[in-house]
Amino acid sequence: MSGEQLAFDREHLWHPYSSMTAPTRVYPVDSAAGVRLRLQRDGRPVEVVDAMSSWWAAQHGYAVPELDAAVRDQLGRMSHVMFGGLTHEPAVELGRRLVDLAPAGLDKVFLADSGSVSVEVAMKMAWQAHAASGLSRTKMFTVRGGYHGDTFSPMSVTDPDGGMHSMYGGLLIEHVFADKPPAPDEPLDTWIEETTRLFEQHADEIAAVIIEPLLQGAGGMHVYSPDAVRHLAALARRHGALVIFDEIATGFWRTGTRWAGDRCDVVPDILCVGKALTGGYLTLAAAITTADVAARVDASPAGAMMHGPTFMANPLACAVACANLDLLASYDVAATVGRIEADLTQGLAPAGELASVAGVRTIGAVGVLELREPVDVARVTEAALDRGVWVRPFRNLVYAMPPFICTRADIATITAAMIGAVEEVHG
Repeated sequence: MSGEQLAFDREHLWHPYSSMTAPTRVYPVDSAAGVRLRLQRDGRPVEVVDAMSSWWAAQHGYAVPELDAAVRDQLGRMSHVMFGGLTHEPAVELGRRLVDLAPAGLDKVFLADSGSVSVEVAMKMAWQAHAASGLSRTKMFTVRGGYHGDTFSPMSVTDPDGGMHSMYGGLLIEHVFADKPPAPDEPLDTWIEETTRLFEQHADEIAAVIIEPLLQGAGGMHVYSPDAVRHLAALARRHGALVIFDEIATGFWRTGTRWAGDRCDVVPDILCVGKALTGGYLTLAAAITTADVAARVDASPAGAMMHGPTFMANPLACAVACANLDLLASYDVAATVGRIEADLTQGLAPAGELASVAGVRTIGAVGVLELREPVDVARVTEAALDRGVWVRPFRNLVYAMPPFICTRADIATITAAMIGAVEEVHG
């Protein structure tokens, strides 16, 4: 990439969560293959391990032969066709695979553009389902520390104070937020009592409980107990509310099992999936629900699910998603993620000795260093690049969600770079 192109980028292109008037540094990527990005630093080409899986989506890395072939094959047929009044083989086959993968009973699939949109759809399903019974249940019940997307309904169930959307607070519907669940090694009794009391105060208003089971992602990489998930689901069902699991970040074995909810022995009424669905190739997501919820939605005054994205069920995205799910089915993903978890745990353990580190945690193919102060993002990023690794810290967290194809040597490189960068910059 030329200096002129970089200057245009700086002057005209708005990057995620960044200032347009005072943008942070960006690194040009020339190509990517396997787990490595080939980028430019100060005009020099360098190759680094991507510890982020491109925001947790590229779980098989880059230039994956099976996924490349699926895209090329579908391009020879059609790249897109509207889903209103039409259908096509890639959408049908993807639906079949998702129904097979989803927990028993979840067999109605709404294909959406992105994870945030799938959460929008799930919340609308819940509202419409209660409207069919003439109930005015407009509130969602959730927990602090969560993150569910950047569009308006998902923003409204993202942490209103500590989350990244607090500035929009006055514009959003006010939902009901319980405290963040305790970590797995902390007692639950007080939290359960307080959460139960809060839910019961609002029970007649609550349409659904919505949570990220076991692991809160962009809200703070907080790990919590399956018992907390079970309690929230039980509260919902006791009082006639639905259960929505946002597994956009946690699904497809990222936390060690096919779905994080599997470790909780809870089947939600609506399951939101995305990110890794297409292996990072194209944007696609889904809200998967039960026949009962679908019937209730159709019995609402609208008589149908009132949502229809222009690029719903895009054939290219559906085709590559099918190939990606086939690839996941071709090997023992749970064992692979278990090996990555063990290597992350071992590799990050020495960080506990650093004065700047408040905590170290891993779950599945996720490793987190929690600092005692906000991360100096620019300097930690640079220090990690010096050690051959791309990370994207936020708040007080330096974390990795590496591709599943990482070797033990790759994980060792990632963990050493994380620790080294934090020690260099924060001590």
